[in-house]
Amino acid sequence: MNRLASPAQLRASLIRWALFLVPLVVLLGFVAGRLGGDADSAWFQALDKPAIFPPPATFGIVWGILYAMIGLAFAFVCSAWGSRMRGLAILAFLAQLAANLAWSPMFFGQQQIGYAFYIILAVDVLAVIATVLFFKVRKWAGLLMLPYLAWIFFATVLNWQFWVLNPDASGLDNTGAVQTFEL
Repeated sequence: MNRLASPAQLRASLIRWALFLVPLVVLLGFVAGRLGGDADSAWFQALDKPAIFPPPATFGIVWGILYAMIGLAFAFVCSAWGSRMRGLAILAFLAQLAANLAWSPMFFGQQQIGYAFYIILAVDVLAVIATVLFFKVRKWAGLLMLPYLAWIFFATVLNWQFWVLNPDASGLDNTGAVQTFEL
């Protein structure tokens, strides 16, 4: 017998990885979104919105679903112990996830639309690399990444349009606060 594990053992491994990674990825996405600021800020409300900008409630729903899907895709890869590409795919996923999690704090928190655009371009490239590697490890892992790729490409277009429509908005303080100095 040349098998390392039975099909039941492989399923159990996938389930264990999924029970850990799906909530972790969803939680990381939630925390990055909360720490980064939000669409309710005075700064964001003052921006000109692109015509393709969906209702703000859409983002929380879509990101929640996508983070669960990519967490499951990551579990498929992590449970593929026999794959030669497993380690590289894991590194690519972690790199793209780190870049993804950095976007919201840069865009909303630091209010740097241009820098956020460069971050999301990096997310695009790293996510494509991770998806290709995921396909090489497990087909289902790659398939689960495709809706995420479509959404981040859409988010890239949105970020670009925000930057074009609001070229001087980066780093502006639109809170209405007044700063005074005493001599």
